[in-house]
Amino acid sequence: MQSIQTSHVFSLSEVKPLEGLLRYREFCLNATKKALAKGATRRNISPINGVSMEPWGNIGGLEYLRCPASGSLFLAEVATSEVWKKLLAEVAQFRRSPQTFHADITKSRTENVFEPKLHWIQSTLRVEGVHRPKILEVATPPSGFTAMIQSRGGFGEILSVDETDLSQGKPAFEKLDAALLLESLDRVNDPLALLKNVHDSLADQGLIFVTGLVSSGFDMMILGSNNAYLYPPDRANCFSLEGLKALITKAGFQLLEVSTPGVLDVEIVKSHLNHNPDTSLSTFEKKLLGADRVTHTAFQSFLQQSNMSSFARIVARKTKC
Repeated sequence: MQSIQTSHVFSLSEVKPLEGLLRYREFCLNATKKALAKGATRRNISPINGVSMEPWGNIGGLEYLRCPASGSLFLAEVATSEVWKKLLAEVAQFRRSPQTFHADITKSRTENVFEPKLHWIQSTLRVEGVHRPKILEVATPPSGFTAMIQSRGGFGEILSVDETDLSQGKPAFEKLDAALLLESLDRVNDPLALLKNVHDSLADQGLIFVTGLVSSGFDMMILGSNNAYLYPPDRANCFSLEGLKALITKAGFQLLEVSTPGVLDVEIVKSHLNHNPDTSLSTFEKKLLGADRVTHTAFQSFLQQSNMSSFARIVARKTKC
């Protein structure tokens, strides 16, 4: 199993500036509360290992629980699949609207977020000897990533499926070469069911590409429930790296790559401190954040090498259950 670092560097302001995010975050919190008011199911048992979860904290008045064995975090209550699907579609539509920061940084996000992900997927498929693969993209539709894949060439058939639908039942297609779950496990209401149905959609030795925010990363560990990038429904599930690995293995996959190539951990904490100077930090953390750019870059490299960044990237191969 390999771990890959990256030298691709960009600033927080280019992909998800904190000030702009807060408006979108507030919309997400309100939309989630309205959805849960229509009926909710409480998730007391960890999907990773079946153990009872413990109280962790609340985000905007919504309770999160913690898996004591893995440290993964889960929104305590989720809506029915039909309501959850509509919720994800609603926040996705708002995210793409001129009212949020996304509209102002579309080009930058394409260059700094989506292009590197596509390069990672293409490079891995080449290394694994997969030519003109049939791809399943698991996402909240419509996905802007689909067009990028299609425009690049080198792929065979590309199918896009709603993640909530797929978590509820097996798809009508199968024997695909690879599946993309880019932040999908972070927001789906039943992540284990989704992974199992993805497993059933793939040919033998089929690959999955998974990305997500992880609770074991530096900025998540430092900021905890004060981290503005943790909110439902986008982060209804915030797995630790170990928790994410365990869930993927449980669903019938062999891990090939487990990396945390994030570059924004230090900058995210600095941004929170600038926004709220009363943010509680240890003496060491204050000294680190007050250091020069060279030190910050070296520390971020250490986080990547040690799998301690808050952005995770995983490649796994289907095995027989």
